[in-house]
Amino acid sequence: MSDGADGCAMLGAVETRSVSPVFVGRAGELTALTEALSRATAGEPQALLIGGEAGVGKTRLIEEFLDTACSRGAVVALGGCVELGADGLPFAPFAAALRSLRRRLPGELSAAAEGQQAELARLLPELGDPGSHDSPDEDSTARLFELTVRLLERLAADRTIVLVLEDLHWADASTRHLLTYLLRTLRRGRIVVVASYRADDIHRRHPLRPLLAELDRLRTIRRIELARFTRTEVHRQLTGILAAEPDPALVEEVFERSDGNAFFVEELVVSHEAGCAAGQLSASLRDLLLVRVETLPEDAQRIARIVAEGGSTVEYGLLAAVARLTEDDLIEALRAAVGANLLLAVPDGDGYRFRHSLVREAVSDDLLPGERSRLNRRYAEALEADPGLVRTDERANRLATYWYHAHDPAKALPAVLSASVATRKRHAYAEQLRLLERAMELWEDTPAAIRGSLRPMDYAEAYPACGCDPETAALSYLDLLAEAAVAARLSGDRERALKICRTALRVLDDAEPGDPLRAAWFWTERARLQSNLGRGDGWEEIARAQELVKGLPPSAVHAVVLVGAAGWGMLRNPGPDALTAAERAVEYARLVHAESIELNARLTLGTLMTAAGDVEAGLAEMHAVRERTATLGQFTETARAHINISSALESLGRSAEAVELAEAGIRVARSYGLVDSIGWVESNRAESLFSLGGWDEAGEIAARLVRSATSSKPRGSASLRLAQLAVARGELDAARGHLADARAAYGCDTIPQYVLPMAQVDIAVAAAEGRVEDVRARLAATEAAGFPPSTHRYGWPLVLTAVTAEADSRGLPAADEGRAEALAVVRRCVRALATPAPVWEAYSRQVSEEIARAEGRETAARWAEVVAAFEPLGRPHQLARARHRLADALLVEGGRREEATALLREARATAVRLGARPLREDVELLAARARLSLTEEKQTPAPSEPGDDTFGLTPREQDVLRLVAAGRTNRQIAEELFISPKTASVHVSHILAKLGVSGRGEAAALAHRLHLLATPL
Repeated sequence: MSDGADGCAMLGAVETRSVSPVFVGRAGELTALTEALSRATAGEPQALLIGGEAGVGKTRLIEEFLDTACSRGAVVALGGCVELGADGLPFAPFAAALRSLRRRLPGELSAAAEGQQAELARLLPELGDPGSHDSPDEDSTARLFELTVRLLERLAADRTIVLVLEDLHWADASTRHLLTYLLRTLRRGRIVVVASYRADDIHRRHPLRPLLAELDRLRTIRRIELARFTRTEVHRQLTGILAAEPDPALVEEVFERSDGNAFFVEELVVSHEAGCAAGQLSASLRDLLLVRVETLPEDAQRIARIVAEGGSTVEYGLLAAVARLTEDDLIEALRAAVGANLLLAVPDGDGYRFRHSLVREAVSDDLLPGERSRLNRRYAEALEADPGLVRTDERANRLATYWYHAHDPAKALPAVLSASVATRKRHAYAEQLRLLERAMELWEDTPAAIRGSLRPMDYAEAYPACGCDPETAALSYLDLLAEAAVAARLSGDRERALKICRTALRVLDDAEPGDPLRAAWFWTERARLQSNLGRGDGWEEIARAQELVKGLPPSAVHAVVLVGAAGWGMLRNPGPDALTAAERAVEYARLVHAESIELNARLTLGTLMTAAGDVEAGLAEMHAVRERTATLGQFTETARAHINISSALESLGRSAEAVELAEAGIRVARSYGLVDSIGWVESNRAESLFSLGGWDEAGEIAARLVRSATSSKPRGSASLRLAQLAVARGELDAARGHLADARAAYGCDTIPQYVLPMAQVDIAVAAAEGRVEDVRARLAATEAAGFPPSTHRYGWPLVLTAVTAEADSRGLPAADEGRAEALAVVRRCVRALATPAPVWEAYSRQVSEEIARAEGRETAARWAEVVAAFEPLGRPHQLARARHRLADALLVEGGRREEATALLREARATAVRLGARPLREDVELLAARARLSLTEEKQTPAPSEPGDDTFGLTPREQDVLRLVAAGRTNRQIAEELFISPKTASVHVSHILAKLGVSGRGEAAALAHRLHLLATPL
């Protein structure tokens, strides 16, 4: 096939000329496009959507814009969505556009695709073999999308590129998803993306409608809606077409009939020129078009009907094979159709298409049912006889479509299945699902002999081989259901996937004899879907699958089920049962030589070993998996290894190592376009940076993830990190908002790594607002739910937050009641939490001393031990908090003021660097009470009077503060002190101002925390 074409005339599979030689109107729209071109040339990517009814002039506007772009030196790449029957070809417009760029910039495109040719070949087969060792997963499509965007950004780094995608109303789901991803993530490069669609085709249930709504929410995208021409513009259009001033009656007649539709105007003029007088013009565009076809010679009419059924464009060789005319007769027929301006030769000189899709639709709609089937059969037979008649990336889908519309199940089923395999290899899972559903529709109508000749190894890979001979076993309906379930999940349609699993399980329930392995596989798949959809944790389904495989010989399904059980336990209850399941999964996978399943199981096993205390062996196992998967090219699993190892290191308090490992994982994930993996690794990195005191960087990462993460869980973790950061900085409203976002992202999932940190933020917000009862209630609920094994990483910060709130409220009468039970809950939590690393031992010491502080028996010596425990751990915020508490204890015990001053200075410096406002204020308040300078200036020796440590409160205000702390109202204070309520109110206002607090509860808590109440009530 010829690919040669001038870049500025490179219109691929779309119209390239119009009847009217004069460009009419559209000045504002053209200005918007040219301004976008200028901004893109300056380095700011641009995106525009052009909508309008069929025939209103979208293509003509784009042609005019492309002329301008070419004159300014831009490289134009244009592709159109292909309609094939009722089907679209996966990624058709992007493939056409990339093919255009490859013709214009062969060396540059090869350099930009360097190292990723195999993956990008899924879009553009000319780049190489798209085969991959990595099995399809949820990251596959995102990886392809990320690499495509990166390719375009690289190409647009040194030149302006105009990417035009026409006829989005015909776009397949994969094309729509890729376009959405491109427009959401394109951040750099000199590139303009222009997409057009028929607005009148976008009915309520049209699949493009949700995409348009989503794109409308992106402020970086401009929508242009083309209106019909006014009477004046129709007059100008007629003048251009006729090259003369039109008769006023003709103008009026054409305007009335066309209602300003540019294409209808052109067709009415053609009718007029053919001799139809004004007043006799047809009111139906379809009638006009069909009349024009009927005036052609018989062979030309036949060719028009053949081309109408062949798709958007029909290659010359294929047309010749279907038409069965002599070459001379075929050329004459084509010449007549082209001369009548019904057909056009496509720019690469290899095929023909209708001048406008409305013409093709009119001709196609006029075909008789039997005629339509016969033409599709001819197309299919011709393509089977000579597969080279069409492009490689289109062949399987077109053959499947032709046979399907030929109504020949015996031929259609194998063709549809082959097309489903081709779309799977391109990661076009939505199209694969559509084809599989078509195969299921054809299944019963296909002769048994044909079905019996089909083999799973040729068409199905979702369900693992389980003892059957792949060379002789026949493809089953359940194989199709398994393929469809996985395709639906990978395309993002989890609801459809769950429905397919339910259907399969009903089929299996009715089957005689039963098939426990298949049933176990579908139950495992259903467990994953239930969890992803927030319909439960999936354990019931996993338990059912385990029961089904019990006692059966080893198989790959055994390994899959055990991996599912181990993975569930790793996230929710990482105890001995999960460890045993992981060990057995590895064993079974090795027995059946399923290395990819084995590596998955080994990674889970290593994670569980580390959590169980076999740290070095567990880390070694995970590193071994990381290296092996990288060697095999299973980069999704390689990235997962980085995720699990960095998480394990953080759990061990080795945060600096975790950051280093996460950064290596990010490099791997970015190199191979593993977008979802990037979200998980970045989330881990943000957590470890937060621990190490890199709060600003952690916040930047989390904020970026909230905007860009492709799946909900990393986005939820990013929101949770922002909530923790906001609490630590005293931004309580922001913390509540981020926590709500995290809850929405996590859904109903009860995984401890989500639930416990969210509870900790809840408790921290309640504590900061003085809601001690809420703190106690949340802690009690968490303790009742339990701390599963290895959740110390989340449990200790939670318990510390709660017990600190308890200690801070000591002395408040409103909080005294219930304190004993609250501290009993804290002690039960402590007994449930392990201390497998020095950092958690330090947390344990701090919790113990906060319990002592809540009971009024803290000592400086024990606080010094807490400080010493944190000093070598690289946890600056926790160390600063411990130093603050030690300084407070030293001052209470008396003496050692210089040591207390040094501690407070260090704590304040850390608080200032981190932006930890609550900690900084606590330090400054304590220093002010003790008359300690936090600068390096010479220190005042010691307060001379006991009353100097009262923040300037007068004796009367101290009396009022004691009563405020006791929970008295202004009226009660007035009665007890023999003053008026108004005077009591004034005293309270002065107290709040001097203490720098906003409410009575905060004033009371601060008074007790800083020992401002010198005498007991």
